[in-house]
Amino acid sequence: MRVRLRTSCLVAAVLAAFPVTVAPPVSAHALPDTYVVSDAPGVLPEGIAVDRDGTMYVSSDGTGTLYQGHVRDPRMRVFRAQEGQHRPSTLGVHVDRRGRVFSVGGAVLTVHDRYGNLLAERTAAPGPLGAPDLNDLVITDDAVYVTDWANPVVLRAPLRNGRPGRLEPWLDMRPAFPGFPAQYWLLNGIVADRSGRTVLVSSNGTEAVWRIDTTTRAVSQVDLGGQSFGADGMVLAGQTLYAVLNYGAPHGVYIAKLDSELRAGTVTNRITAEPFDLPTTLARHGCRLYVVNSQLDDPPGRPPYTVSAVDDPSCQRR
Repeated sequence: MRVRLRTSCLVAAVLAAFPVTVAPPVSAHALPDTYVVSDAPGVLPEGIAVDRDGTMYVSSDGTGTLYQGHVRDPRMRVFRAQEGQHRPSTLGVHVDRRGRVFSVGGAVLTVHDRYGNLLAERTAAPGPLGAPDLNDLVITDDAVYVTDWANPVVLRAPLRNGRPGRLEPWLDMRPAFPGFPAQYWLLNGIVADRSGRTVLVSSNGTEAVWRIDTTTRAVSQVDLGGQSFGADGMVLAGQTLYAVLNYGAPHGVYIAKLDSELRAGTVTNRITAEPFDLPTTLARHGCRLYVVNSQLDDPPGRPPYTVSAVDDPSCQRR
């Protein structure tokens, strides 16, 4: 997920009027509130994934390095991954059901096992506007879908036994918003429902979340009350959408309850009072949300680079 710092796109004073629901903590946690990704200069953490066993992975926009840790341990370490670490920037990172680590950066998608062994590396071809800048990804049962920050295109790689095939352009987003400048789509976070039949993609430029039917490739805007919603990273749990906003709205986590078809919803919670440092994305584990403090608004930032953990205010309602 890449932060939009400057754009000439549509901008609104967003979400300030959304209702805020403050819920008490679900339970007392004997877990850290802050995780140190690295003390090394220039790391600029960006993406995050937390496996079912609590293993945490964080990517670096500044160096391309992946870091590994655990929700019980306040300090992370370099993930000793074979190959795939020559790229200067790593953004989206996700873990599949077998603990394999998928990550993207530049033009490259890589897959490692939990021990750092390289399983696959796929390179995307240039898009309609030029060189790709792969931003985020989501893993379904039969494919990996990837957003491209530099091109208004969603890419797809079929999966067989957890290994991706060719990474190819799958959907050009431009027809969904005719006349909108192609270079300002700025595709960012991407999530899918459990069936893999519906994908949601956030676009910083259009300041909206877009719904894609993976069978028909039909695209429509998710109706969030007519408000601007240019999310960065996102998480989808059932009908609950968690999104990090860092442009045009108070920085933080916004939680929306969507309808059964993921076509419309209402923002029910905002977590903006926490001391986030330009948050880019988040992961969810148990009843906690793990939010990356990127410092990308002031590169190379100032060590230590951290992840903040906050209670999920909607957890007890599911």
